[in-house]
Amino acid sequence: MLDELEKLYTQSLETLGSAQETAVLEEWYRDTLGKKGKIYLMTRQVGQLSKEERPIFGKRINVIKTELQEAYDGRLGELKSAELETEIASSAIDVTLPGRPVTAGGLHVVTQTLREIYRIFGDMGFQIYRSPDVETDAYNFELLNFPPHHPAREMQDSFYTEKSDVILRTHTSAGQIRAMREYHPEPIRVILPGMCYRNEQITTRSSIQFTQVEGLAVGENITFADLKGTLTEFAKRLFGADRKTRFRASYFPFTEPSAEMDVTCFLCDGKGCQICKYTGWLEILGSGMVHPNVLRNGGYDPEKYTGFAFGMGPERITMLKYGIDDLRLFWRNDLRFLQQF
Repeated sequence: MLDELEKLYTQSLETLGSAQETAVLEEWYRDTLGKKGKIYLMTRQVGQLSKEERPIFGKRINVIKTELQEAYDGRLGELKSAELETEIASSAIDVTLPGRPVTAGGLHVVTQTLREIYRIFGDMGFQIYRSPDVETDAYNFELLNFPPHHPAREMQDSFYTEKSDVILRTHTSAGQIRAMREYHPEPIRVILPGMCYRNEQITTRSSIQFTQVEGLAVGENITFADLKGTLTEFAKRLFGADRKTRFRASYFPFTEPSAEMDVTCFLCDGKGCQICKYTGWLEILGSGMVHPNVLRNGGYDPEKYTGFAFGMGPERITMLKYGIDDLRLFWRNDLRFLQQF
């Protein structure tokens, strides 16, 4: 039986050496070293040997099993390497190359501008106040001194819902009344950022949706000087300490008096160019003292309290700051544009 074992050992090594595929190796292992393999079956015949032959046979078959296992492991490694090289040579993809790193995302340029605005007004003691995107006509217009059929409504072509008095807000000013009614009778110092919606043609300068930041301060003895000082400091922090500002008289139904705020052009430094239409100035926001009717609608006595409000478009500020000439670029998700910021 020992001779038969040696013969099986020699044949198994020869068969193992001639195997050219891993599938053949698996079959060899099953037929030789598996639980139903030839080597395993021979261990079950030890009982047929004499007492003198048993230890010699047992020792030898253990050595053979170890050597065949080592030979199998070595041959399996060789064949796997060879098969991998063959696959690489026949494939257009080199699987041995290191993986391409996943590019990390970044903040949208308008979001960056928004966060800068938050930081500046946060330093001045303003809090962020969130109001709904879907508003009633009362909060969006009537309580802000826009009575029905007021001509100023035509400038804010609204998206109405099935309910005639429910619309998508046309400006974040709609949150002014909500903030006043929530804070009353305490003083207020808040900014109201968010998305606004108007039924406008999509062009390089307009869109059906855009972000806006409204500001509101209400308290005793607040004057137009406080408004000018706050917004001038804001402009210097956002655009640079050497930036000059000016206020021009304007009209908004919910403020009186009202003013537009301009800063000197970034490109020509106030000398005049195509961007500023050769005026040397760029408009960045509208502002004014809160109208007594609005204060009263918010719960504050206009005889005791005064306040100021302002509103700006972060997209417009971003366009002015970086010289962007097309509003639609903010919505196209073009990485060539977004990765510049």
